[in-house]
Amino acid sequence: MQIEFKNMYIGDLKIDLPIIQGGMGVRVSMSSLVSAVSNEGGLGVIASVALGEGYGNNSSDFKTRSRQALISSIRETRDKTKNPFGVNIMCALTNYEDLVNVAQEESVHVIISGAGLPLKLPSLIKNTRTKLVPIVSSARAAHILCSVWKKRYNRLPDAFIVEGPLAGGHLGYSKEQLNDSKHFFLDKILVEVLTAVRTFVNGAQNIPVIAAGGIFDGKDIARVMRLGASGVQMATRFVCTHECDVAEEYKNAYLTAREEDVVIIQSPVGMPGRVIRNEFVKRITQGERIDFDCAYRCLSTCDNKKVNYCIAKALINASHGEMDKGFAMCGANAHRVNRIVSVKELITELSQEAQICLSKGVS
Repeated sequence: MQIEFKNMYIGDLKIDLPIIQGGMGVRVSMSSLVSAVSNEGGLGVIASVALGEGYGNNSSDFKTRSRQALISSIRETRDKTKNPFGVNIMCALTNYEDLVNVAQEESVHVIISGAGLPLKLPSLIKNTRTKLVPIVSSARAAHILCSVWKKRYNRLPDAFIVEGPLAGGHLGYSKEQLNDSKHFFLDKILVEVLTAVRTFVNGAQNIPVIAAGGIFDGKDIARVMRLGASGVQMATRFVCTHECDVAEEYKNAYLTAREEDVVIIQSPVGMPGRVIRNEFVKRITQGERIDFDCAYRCLSTCDNKKVNYCIAKALINASHGEMDKGFAMCGANAHRVNRIVSVKELITELSQEAQICLSKGVS
């Protein structure tokens, strides 16, 4: 049966094109980019982390600011698009439950949640509209989530995003796994997750599995869809679009990056992270301490007394173009990006190439 590149359903929610724009923090995917993607038929995704820019004197200031900033971002996006969009909320955030509550109160179409297993997520949702999509990096994680959600809440995820080791930002793999391309690569993990999820599907129910991590062009999209993926999540390609919300200096880091500049660092979050190397990255990887004040803990896995820099501040600085005080996170293929295009141009290119490859059987 020929696979067509159109329409992805997450529960009863129809997405015209099977492309999800990955949520990119800090302040990389906001209303401008998100609405542009959704207007072109994909699913735009707001990254909720550290939207409450600026640092108050205590944790309550931080939480209030984050809450209000997410509300504003959701409403700004809704003013710019009538199509569905989502919010990415990291499990590792100390105000995770509060941000989930904002998203469901605002009736956001989709909550995407990773950086940990969102085992309690269904208990926080009070509406019947918002779809819940966990990010996993293994069949074991998918099986655990399905089992726990089914037992505790008598429901299953509306979809899964399977993130392979070539993804950008924080990675759900150890450094050893990232270096073991024989056993840890997207295609293999995707098939394993598909098998695990099928054991929980009954009758007409469907749980789409969406591939992410290293998806760069239409050929990649066609390849994973042939393996059974219902669609893809892509982030790196959307950074160098006119609509992306970050400063031009951030985008330029992608345009000038060489393959050897794309490196893995150990993040204060406690996970490996893929970034574009610059002088700031060299300083922190050599152990230099970058002075910072932390009157709150925005990430539950970050010990501010032990780490040598604040990743939230570094990423906020980078979003403003202050690359000497921060860095750009990226996927493994960032060095292949060579020009800035519109979201419309990018999605048209991806869609046409994917459909040609699917119709001709090109891999």
